[in-house]
Amino acid sequence: MSWPPTLVDLKNDMKIDLPDNRDDVRLQTNLTAAVVFVARVRGGDYKFDPTDPAQFDLPVPSADTELGTLRLAARWYTRPRSPDGIIDAGELGGSRVPSFDPDIDRLLRLGRHQRGRVG
Repeated sequence: MSWPPTLVDLKNDMKIDLPDNRDDVRLQTNLTAAVVFVARVRGGDYKFDPTDPAQFDLPVPSADTELGTLRLAARWYTRPRSPDGIIDAGELGGSRVPSFDPDIDRLLRLGRHQRGRVG
């Protein structure tokens, strides 16, 4: 993979056949939003824009950052299926869908997994 992740990367991660283009617009919209979000919250950690001289000495985004970005885009893509945070489990009743995913937070170092900063 390379930064930024592509629609092909997202479809491969979600196990969607590449010729299936029914939801490509929604997938790309969520992927673009995830890329922008990750670049904003992790700005200063990685070289998200190789043309920016301020990012010259920074490392390229790591594989876990790229995977976390893909998983975040996939989560945002599937989130509308349970807009109220509850899914119907038939005879078992409803089940709450958490508003965050600790695995994605770990991959992207968000929330409580964020490294401490001084200044």
